Amino acid sequence: MQARMIHEAHGQRIFAVVLERGDEIRDCLGRFAEEQRLSAAQVTAIGAFERATVRFFDWETKDYQPIPVEEQVEVVSLNGDIALDPEGKPKLHLHAVLGRRDGSLVGGDLGEARVRPTLEVMIAESPAHLRRVHDPVSGLALIRP
Repeated sequence: MQARMIHEAHGQRIFAVVLERGDEIRDCLGRFAEEQRLSAAQVTAIGAFERATVRFFDWETKDYQPIPVEEQVEVVSLNGDIALDPEGKPKLHLHAVLGRRDGSLVGGDLGEARVRPTLEVMIAESPAHLRRVHDPVSGLALIRP
């Protein structure tokens, strides 16, 4: 993983983070968020994965159902945020749309994903702090501005 701050002004920083072949996205971006002490940020990315798992939140069971993607895919769209969890640590929430060789798409909440050959990530920090709060109805930790 390589990273560089490309802009800083008025309490906002913008980073370009490039993940390389074999990097696991959650591990790399999680470490980066902790190192930079990110408490509120938007994440976007494009690139490719050699394999990934997206997840679908099942409202009835209040749990994520995994959808394994065991093939090379293009990251057509990856969006998300970084906010503080209830313990005050940065937490990633990422969604991805992945394109298969035949042009079909699969998407959802992004679990594990292994980069091949690259993933170009832009992280825009917000000067305001976002915090996740447990929502008793869904069972999820949701952002409450």
